Amino acid sequence: MRVAPNVVLSDEQHTELTRLSRGRTTQARIVQRAKIVLLAAGGLQDMQIAEQLDCDPQTVRRWRRRFLAQGVAGLLKDRPRGGRPAAIREAVTDEIVRLTTQQRPAEATHWSSAIMANRVGASQSTVLRVWRAHGLKPHRVSTFKVSNDPYFQEKLEDIVGLYLSPPEHAIVLSCDEKTQIQALDRTQPGLPLKKGRAGTMTHDYIRHGVTTLFAAMDVANGTVITHQDKRHRHQEWLAFLKQIEQYTPADRQVHIICDNYATHKHAKVRRWLERRSRFHVHYTPTSASWLNMVERFFRDLTQRELKRGVFTSLRQLEDALTDYVVRHNENPKPFIWTAKASDILEKVKRARASLDKGRTG
Repeated sequence: MRVAPNVVLSDEQHTELTRLSRGRTTQARIVQRAKIVLLAAGGLQDMQIAEQLDCDPQTVRRWRRRFLAQGVAGLLKDRPRGGRPAAIREAVTDEIVRLTTQQRPAEATHWSSAIMANRVGASQSTVLRVWRAHGLKPHRVSTFKVSNDPYFQEKLEDIVGLYLSPPEHAIVLSCDEKTQIQALDRTQPGLPLKKGRAGTMTHDYIRHGVTTLFAAMDVANGTVITHQDKRHRHQEWLAFLKQIEQYTPADRQVHIICDNYATHKHAKVRRWLERRSRFHVHYTPTSASWLNMVERFFRDLTQRELKRGVFTSLRQLEDALTDYVVRHNENPKPFIWTAKASDILEKVKRARASLDKGRTG
C-alpha cells in the first residue's frame, strides 16, 4: 500500500490551520483543505482522511502535496482555470450589453440569445448569463406614455399630497370605471391542472355581453364603493356620484381623485358638483392614470377574478363582480403609497430627456 508523505506542522501553521478549519465565515472549500492537512499531520493516510471527511481520495492527495510544496498559502488559492482570459470575457460582456441596449438585430425586432450568440461569437449560455447579471430582458416589453400635461407637477403634488397627508376629517376616494368587462364563455371545458401539465383553456370564446364597473376606493381603509351599469356615459357617472353621496357621512368633506375622461367633466356633472360644496374633485394629469390608486384594485380584480374566469351569462359575470367586492370589503387592505412627488417628477424628467434625445438622435 502506498504511504503518503508525512506532514509536520509548526506551532504557527497548526494555529492558523485550526483557525481556518473552525471559521464560520471561511469558505467551505478552505475549511475542508485545512482539515485535510490537520488530519494528515495527525498521521492518517489519504484513504482514512477521505473516509472521515466524505470526499475523494484524490482530493486529499492533491491538497497534501500542495501544502508540502507551498505551505498554508497554497491552500488559500486555486490554480488558474481554463477558458477565455478575463479581459476577453469582459470585452464580450460589454459588447453584449451595448448591443442589447443600443441596437436591434437586422433580422428581428429584438435580440434572442441565439442571434446575440452568433453576433458576438459566444455561447447562448454566456449571453443568458450576461443578461441575467445586468437585469436585461430583451424578450419583454412594457407599455408607457410620458404625460405632456402642462400642469403635470401641480396635479402630481396635489394627488400625492392627498395620499401621503390627507386632510383631517375628510374622505379621500380614488375613483374610476373599468369598462367593457366581457362575460366570456369558452367553447369547450378546460383540462384540469395536473402533474407535468398546466391547466388549459380554449383560445376561442362566446361573448355574452359586457358591463362597466364603477369603483371608488377609500384611500384610508381600502374599502370600495361600486356600481355596475351597461354604459359609461356622464349619466352613469353622475348616478355613481349620487351613490357616493349616499354612502358617505353628510358632515365629511369628500375628495375625489379621477382621470380626465370627458364624462367626468360633463357640464351636468360640473353643475351637480358645484351645488355640493363638500365634494372636491382632483384630476390626474393626462396620460397618468397610474397615479390613480384604484387602478391597483382593478389590476387585482382582473388577475384574480376575470383573467381565467368563465361566465355563461352576463348575470353570472355581474354576480361574480359583486361577490368579489363583498369579499374584498370584508377584509380590506389599503394600498400604501410610498413614492414622493419629487421622486416621480425626477423620473418623468429623465424620461422626457430620453425621448428628446431619441428624437434628435
